[in-house]
Amino acid sequence: MEKTIKIKGMHCKSCVCAIKDKLESLNGIKSAKVTLLKNEAIVDFDPAKIDLEQIQIEIEKLGYSTGLNFEKKSNNILKGLVYGIVPHIGCIGFILGSVLGVSILMQFFRPLLMSRYFFYGLVALSLGFASVSVLLYLRNNELLSVKGLQRKWKYVTITYGSTVGVNLALFLIVFPMLANVSASVGGDQVTIGSTEFITLRVNIPCSGHAPLISNELKTINGVQEVRYSTPNTFAVKYDSGRTSKTDILKLAVFREYPATVLNETSSTRNLSAPPAATNNSSSGCACCRGK
Repeated sequence: MEKTIKIKGMHCKSCVCAIKDKLESLNGIKSAKVTLLKNEAIVDFDPAKIDLEQIQIEIEKLGYSTGLNFEKKSNNILKGLVYGIVPHIGCIGFILGSVLGVSILMQFFRPLLMSRYFFYGLVALSLGFASVSVLLYLRNNELLSVKGLQRKWKYVTITYGSTVGVNLALFLIVFPMLANVSASVGGDQVTIGSTEFITLRVNIPCSGHAPLISNELKTINGVQEVRYSTPNTFAVKYDSGRTSKTDILKLAVFREYPATVLNETSSTRNLSAPPAATNNSSSGCACCRGK
């Protein structure tokens, strides 16, 4: 296999000779041609004995740069972001719609989130991306074997680790943080009954589904506020004059993601509600009391 390696840091013929001598001393190198004018090395090597990355490492040990560390770092970060974020585009799109109040965006992604199997498919897709990336890397370097996998265990670890890391960041930090940042509940907020509080545990597969549950609850006339707490708890404040616990639990979303009532409380009658009528039979009207 013949590869061209760009080299930075060569200044004279001595640099060329040092790199050439080093390369030709390595096991698996058939020939090496180093050119100062083009700042490159053309290396013919046996990939069964040595790979391109190892050759670059040996050049960098001499004090020259082949862009190896920068490329590895950039590629790993980029892959981690892509493999971690792209599979969750449905959750992210729904959250953006919720935060910005874009109903079209929410309705577009809602059918996907309404199926719990969608989540498991996303997890498989995320790990699938990482697996394909590793396989292509090993194949391109003619290391697609158990020994090749053992030789490149660091690359494999970084690829899967970055993917899992981004997923965990989304599940444990980003999604929970954004779940309670959404468009406010619309409609008349004047309480006509008593203010009731109910806490639900909802069987959602991940925190990315929390905005779906919150927004479904907010569609009920009478629900005044919904607060999400990790991993799957929703505190609901509602007006008993407009809705009830039964109405809340009848939501279609709870057929896919069952809800369990953890506790429920009620407050005194809201001060904004009209006062109760008084009985004037004993006191009489003002004119009678004056008599």
